[in-house]
Amino acid sequence: MTQTTDVEIGVIGGSGFYSFLDDITEVAVETPYGAPSDSLLIGEIAGRKVAFLPRHGRTHSVPPHRINYRANLWALRSVGVRQVLAPCAVGGLQAHLGPGTLVVPDQFVDRTYGREQTYYDGYERPDGLTPNVIHMSMADPYCPAGRQVALAAARGRDWEPTDGGTLAVIQGPRFSTRAESRWYGSQGWSVVGMTGFPEAPLARELGLCYTSIALVTDLDAGVEVGEGVTHEDVLKVFGENIDRLRPVLFDAVKALPAERTCLCSRALEGQDTGLGLS
Repeated sequence: MTQTTDVEIGVIGGSGFYSFLDDITEVAVETPYGAPSDSLLIGEIAGRKVAFLPRHGRTHSVPPHRINYRANLWALRSVGVRQVLAPCAVGGLQAHLGPGTLVVPDQFVDRTYGREQTYYDGYERPDGLTPNVIHMSMADPYCPAGRQVALAAARGRDWEPTDGGTLAVIQGPRFSTRAESRWYGSQGWSVVGMTGFPEAPLARELGLCYTSIALVTDLDAGVEVGEGVTHEDVLKVFGENIDRLRPVLFDAVKALPAERTCLCSRALEGQDTGLGLS
C-alpha cells in the first residue's frame, strides 16, 4: 500500500470527473475488508487534495450488489478523507423529476438485502481487531453542511436543484417493475437508485460527512408510459449532463468547510469502536 494521509475530500463515482486533471497519483489501498472497487486516484482542485473512487471500477465491471462498500469507505478514510461527495444516477419517481433534474436528497429508504452495512458487527478482523457493536443514529443520514454546499454549487451554475427528497435504494442490477416503481412513488419517495445504501451509514460509522448528489437520468417505469428504462438510456443522459455536473462538483469541493462543525464529525465521540478510530 502506498501511504498518504493528507487527502481532504473523497468523491465516489469519480468516473468522468478526474479524467482531465493534469496530475493524478494512483494509490492502491488494502483494507481489512478486502479490496475497494479500484485504486484511489488522487488529484488537486483549488489547492485541496481529492481522492476519486469509481464505485463500479474504471471499466464499470462491478455491479451494484457486489460493490465492496465497506472497503470503499475505509480506503477513503485511510488516506485522510473526512468529507465525501457521492454523485449518482437515479430514476425519477415523480412526474416533475424528469431527466436532467438534480436532486440533493435528505433521506433514503433501504430496499436492498444481503449487503454488509456496518463495521461494528462484533467479528474479529484479519488484523486482529474486534469491533464493538454500536447502534449509530441515522435519523438524518446526509451531512447538512455538505447538502447546503452542493445546493449552492448547483445554483451557482444555473442549475435549479431539488432541495431534499427521499432516495429509494434498490438491490439491482435489474431495474424496477412498473408495480414496484408505482409503489415507491406512492410513498412520496423522490428518486430510485442502486448505490446510495450502504454508503451513507458506513460513512457515518466512520465519522465522515457524506453528501449524495443525484442526477435523474430517466423517469422510472411506473411514471413513464413507454417501454421502460434501459441501461443505454441511463448512460446517454448521464453523458449528456456530465459537462454540467462536473463544474458543480468541483465548485462544491472548493466550498466544503475546512473545519467541520456538523454532527457527522462528532459521530464517534464517546464511542468505543474497538477499531482505534478517532
